Amino acid sequence: MKRKDGKAMNRCAFVFPGQGSQEVGMGRAFSERSPLARDLFARADDILGFSISKICFAGPEEELRLTKHTQPALLIVSTIAYSLLGLEPAIACGHSLGEYSALVAAGALAFEDALRLVYRRGQYMQEAVPVGVGAMAAVLGADYDAIENGLARVRSGTVAVANWNSRDQVVIAGHKEAVEEALKIIAPPRSVMLPVSAPFHTSLMKSAEERLAADLDRVEFRDLIFPVITNVDGRMIRTGEEARDGLKRQVSRPVLWYKAMEMLRQAEIRTIVELGPGKALSGLAKRISRGWPQPISILNVENGETLEKTKAALYAAV
Repeated sequence: MKRKDGKAMNRCAFVFPGQGSQEVGMGRAFSERSPLARDLFARADDILGFSISKICFAGPEEELRLTKHTQPALLIVSTIAYSLLGLEPAIACGHSLGEYSALVAAGALAFEDALRLVYRRGQYMQEAVPVGVGAMAAVLGADYDAIENGLARVRSGTVAVANWNSRDQVVIAGHKEAVEEALKIIAPPRSVMLPVSAPFHTSLMKSAEERLAADLDRVEFRDLIFPVITNVDGRMIRTGEEARDGLKRQVSRPVLWYKAMEMLRQAEIRTIVELGPGKALSGLAKRISRGWPQPISILNVENGETLEKTKAALYAAV
């Protein structure tokens, strides 16, 4: 990792959250204290043609949960968190929608282009499966083979693995009735229905993927300042064309987050910083890294207080 002035720092990875991390009030603390944050929210409101800032700050939760609002909201807040931190990582990755945030940070995508893309991505995903028809659920503590065997027995609709987050956390998605049936068949130690409005990263998203591909082809992608690990392959990329290709394919395919974390282990990363609302990825990193040869430091930036704590920790490591 290095400062933007080029001073070297300890090896560090930045991770950017995806849908499910949103919460009413996100970004408000940044906006209250930072002209940069206020400017990015104002630009976003102007580009989108409605007040995404108001939805972020005040909700209602039902509006924020709509994927066409959730996706730009998370991109904005994560971009603000990265910009205010003022540091560059050795490597980055983003969970689903968070891959766009990672690519903005890495200089592959302009913020404005990414904002338009994720808004359309959200629209296409929502239109692919109407609100209430699809669902996603986290399956906790179950064996992966048992999950796949259970999914094969579902008869009420389409359901599949959407995210492989860790050894003991897999997210399934599909038709709402099929997801509910799958949970009954698998009977995991614990399961949680996720606060999202569509079955992402499944074959039900194929029409959204095809529509988004055309938009991605019209946007300029630049080579990356630092490498990013893709969701769809779990591999490190450095070129704009690789970034475009990864975003095209990720919409209807599962997020290989556990594989991305294994890449960080192989890269001998010592610090992971989550940039954006919530601590979902921090929690995953804590559990996954228990099996790593050396302990790692896990930090996050979601408001002014955590920003200052993380800055202090990172600069102390110089």
